[in-house]
Amino acid sequence: MATEGVLFGMGNPLLDISAVVDEEFLNKYDVKLNNAILAEPKHVPMYQELADKENVEYIAGGATQNSIKVAQWILQVPGATSYIGCIGKDKFGAEMKKNSKAAGVNVQYYEDETKPTGTCGVLVVGGERSLVANLSAANCYKSEHLKSPENWALVEKAKFFYIAGFFLTVSPESIQLVAEHAAQKGKIFMMNLAAPFICEFFTEALMKVFPYMDYVFGNETEARTFARVQGWETDNVEEIALKMAALPKATGTHKRIAVITQGADPVVIAEDGKVTLFPVILIPKENIVDTNGAGDAFVGGFLSQLVLGKSIAECVKGGNYAANVIIQRSGCTFPEKPSLL
Repeated sequence: MATEGVLFGMGNPLLDISAVVDEEFLNKYDVKLNNAILAEPKHVPMYQELADKENVEYIAGGATQNSIKVAQWILQVPGATSYIGCIGKDKFGAEMKKNSKAAGVNVQYYEDETKPTGTCGVLVVGGERSLVANLSAANCYKSEHLKSPENWALVEKAKFFYIAGFFLTVSPESIQLVAEHAAQKGKIFMMNLAAPFICEFFTEALMKVFPYMDYVFGNETEARTFARVQGWETDNVEEIALKMAALPKATGTHKRIAVITQGADPVVIAEDGKVTLFPVILIPKENIVDTNGAGDAFVGGFLSQLVLGKSIAECVKGGNYAANVIIQRSGCTFPEKPSLL
């Protein structure tokens, strides 16, 4: 059984504003399908346009927060997970706090007085999603909040740490503090490549923390972008995963394991110079509601088993189970109780 506070997450808490749109809508705002980007001025009117749609839904999100909530849902032990990030002092922020606490996560948000809670436009076309994040308050996180005794106590208590790469744009200093703590104490530190733009435009921050990663997660597009930026002349995901796992490590306490998802294709696990493929649970396309949160859910399911000391095969099974549940629902939501045995 999971112990209280065993898993710690840190990231950008965002309220997903999700609606089904058409190709014309994507083109209007210059958004590509299956991508994740940060909002530019041209995207500002898009949020109101989404909010005006009849089918709009508001769901507490943000990549790391999604993964932590899914892990918490599967573990079913109140407070097994904790999460830190920055929200605004507003209605959306209060709603997010209520939502996360109801899910059993020990959230300790830093509340910014000046900016509204961050939002993420989720554009759904034919079950596939594209994300446009307007970070607002999420962008205001300060490492001082993390260093405060009550919050650092959460770091001390945790044995596993997970941070999506998106947080590299906000507080690399906070990530470094957690990474170094994990290395010193022999704990497990994990990150996610998160999006092609992180691999491409935040390379320096990503590579500074890469040696501390005991697990690196990503999807096939992110892995290929990472490889291109590193100058590896291959787009073979298995080869890339092996190379990622073999990059230098800060300490020799744990080996690095690379975990790459490929949508409906098998999950690639690279460790000890070997690749293992794990098929996913296939479902008919008509059963897919939307893929928003599928990757986050996979990580959450994986982490839920990892903190229980399960094998990699069991961790992948947990990840595939969670992703399968989430893609058959709107956003990163789930039924009351998991049925993962």
